[in-house]
Order: sequence, then C-alpha cells, then structure tokens
Amino acid sequence: MAKAKSKKNEPISFTWSGLDKGKRKASGEIEATNIQAARLLLRRQGIKVKKLRKTSSGLSFGQTVKVKDIVFTTRQLATMIEAGIPIAQSLRGIATGHDNPAVKSLLNKIRGDVEAGTNLSVSLKKHPQHFNRLYTSLVSVGEESGTLDNLMNNIAGYLEKIENIKSKVKSALFYPALVIIVAIVIVAVLLIVVIPEFESLFSDFGADLPSLTKWVVGLSHSLQESWYIYLAVAMIVSYLFVYSYKRSTKMQHFLDRVILKFPVFGPIIRKAVIARISRTLAIMFGAGIPLVDSLETVANAAGNRVYRDGILHVRREVSTGRTLESSMAETKLFPGMMLQMVTTGEEAGELETMLGKVAEFFENEVDNAVAVISSLIEPLLIIVLGIIVGTIVIAMYLPIFKLGAVF
Repeated sequence: MAKAKSKKNEPISFTWSGLDKGKRKASGEIEATNIQAARLLLRRQGIKVKKLRKTSSGLSFGQTVKVKDIVFTTRQLATMIEAGIPIAQSLRGIATGHDNPAVKSLLNKIRGDVEAGTNLSVSLKKHPQHFNRLYTSLVSVGEESGTLDNLMNNIAGYLEKIENIKSKVKSALFYPALVIIVAIVIVAVLLIVVIPEFESLFSDFGADLPSLTKWVVGLSHSLQESWYIYLAVAMIVSYLFVYSYKRSTKMQHFLDRVILKFPVFGPIIRKAVIARISRTLAIMFGAGIPLVDSLETVANAAGNRVYRDGILHVRREVSTGRTLESSMAETKLFPGMMLQMVTTGEEAGELETMLGKVAEFFENEVDNAVAVISSLIEPLLIIVLGIIVGTIVIAMYLPIFKLGAVF
C-alpha cells in the first residue's frame, strides 16, 4: 500500500506555454503531482497558461545529458552570473541556445524551481544523476559566500580534468578489449566457415590426420553443433556476473581489489584514483568545506570501493582529532610522496595547494603510462593474434605437407 501511494504522488513533468507577468510569450517545463497542481504552480508564478500537457518521456537516440554538456553549461552559467544576469534568466538563455533536447529539459526544470524561489543548489539536488554531491555542495557554498561564479568555474575545470583522466584510462583498456573481440570473431569464422572446407578435402586423403589438425577439426564440429549452447552459457554467465556485481557489495569490493592488482593496468587505475581523490579534496577544502565533510564526498567520488572504504576510515580517524597524514598512512593505500605532501600542507597551512600538486603529478603519471602502454600493447596483441590464427592455419596445412612428403 505504501509503495502504491508513493508512486501516485510522484512528480510528473509538464510542458507549458503562455504569457509571463510582463505579457510576453514564455514556455518551459514544470514538475507537479498532476495537471491541476501544475496549473496552480504556474499561476502562482504569474504565468497565464495557454497550453499545458504532460511531457513525453521518450528521447530519441543520442539525446542524453553528457558530462561535456554539464561542463559547458556550468561555464556558461558562471560567465552569465559574473556579468550580473539573474540565475533563472541565465538558465533560460542557456537552454534556448542548446541543441540537445535532454539538456533543454533539464535546464528548464531547474529554472522552474529557481523561479519558484528555490535555491540553485537545492534545485540541482533533485537531479543527482547529473549533479553529484560535490557539485551541489560547492554551489551551496558559492551561494552562501557570494562567490558562485568563481566556484562554478572551479567546478567546470574539475569536471574537465576528471573526465580527461577517465577517458585516458578507458582508451588504455579499450584497445586491448577491441582486439580480443576481433580475435574471437576471426577464430569463430575460421572454425565455422573455413575449417569445414578443409575437412572435406582431408576426407579424400584416406590417411590419419595430425593430432593438431584433429583437435582443430573437433573444435570446429563442437562449435558448429553446439554454438547456441556456448552463446547461451556466455550470456548467462555475463548476466549473473553483472547481476551479482550490482547486488553484492562484497563482489564489488573484491572486483575493485582485483582490478588494482591487475598487471600493467592496475597501477594506471590506482594512479587515476589517487589523482581524482587529490583533486576532489583540494577543490572542496579550497572552497572552505570542513575536512570531515569533504572526506565523505571524496569517498563517494573515489570510483573504487577499496579507496572509498579507505577514505571513510580516514574520515573517522580525522573526526577524532588525528592528522590527515597519519590517518591516510594507516590505510596503506597512498604512496609516500603523497603522504609527505599532505604533511607539508598541514604544517604550512597550504593543504589545498599541496593536494593540487599531487593531483597534477599523478595525472601526468597516468598520461605517461597510457602513452607507454599504447606503444607496447599494439605489437604484443598483434603477436598474440598472429599465434592464434597461425596455429589454426598450420593445423589445416599440416595434412597437405604430410601428403606432399609421401609423394
């Protein structure tokens, strides 16, 4: 009964058009529990409604809000606020000039809340999938301190740096994954299409086939006869893996720990996580947010459960009066260089600066590591792919070589 009631009172998005207080044409979106409530809210805002209908929930392919859209919007908003333009008017202008309907819809919802008297930070909190706790916390600090334009620029810069690191790590992982998929497809085509042609040729020889050839032919038979079983097993295993990862915190923690220890890629991911933690803590501490509160947000932004748990441990220790450096050293997750920089920052009162330097150092480390791996992984994968395909080719030509030796 409680669930049904909650669903019934869930806000619905409505698109409206009409005249504002100055008798000018206006339009936008608003959220309300029903159409009567939406009409009442608009009337309170001084809007004379001409059209009001429920917003279609379907978006065409590609119409999603991406991080680059949030960065672009944040920079625009910072510039317009700095120029003295009211927030609601700024949001209206940005939404009007944006080509993505999903971004327009999001900005119009936020603008509707702001026009109704809600603070910008509170309005952003209604959309956690686009504005995380770090974002809303900094906006809240900016509203209270009157430095919203500066903090919005800082947020945009932070998002750009974090996204840049993420894209570099993804690019380092994407190429090997792509080559592996291509290798699987090539091997499957050889086993299903090419091998049977050779097999019909071998049947005319009337002689025993080499062991390697027999094994490859047997694998081809198995794949032709039971390909649907292999496919079903692969799909079920993939589904169970994803399902268990989403539902089990132990599974998430285990996988994140394994990733950090993975050869070659583990150190890159570790450096990327440390860079993100340093950058996030630096920007929050610099905004005047208390260290204990900052650490909770940093933990959720870490992107790895092992480091998330480590930061939460640091937060508990710092809240009892221990120094940040000693609490971090206890987790054994952070390198000595970072601990030394944190110590210097705490003693000199320059923790924000030192954390920024740590972030820059590890961001450069990620850049260099990705560049080295990119140069080494390509020839390595080509060799592996060549060995796999070469083994199959040799297996098919061994009987022909054997027959040639007899004659």
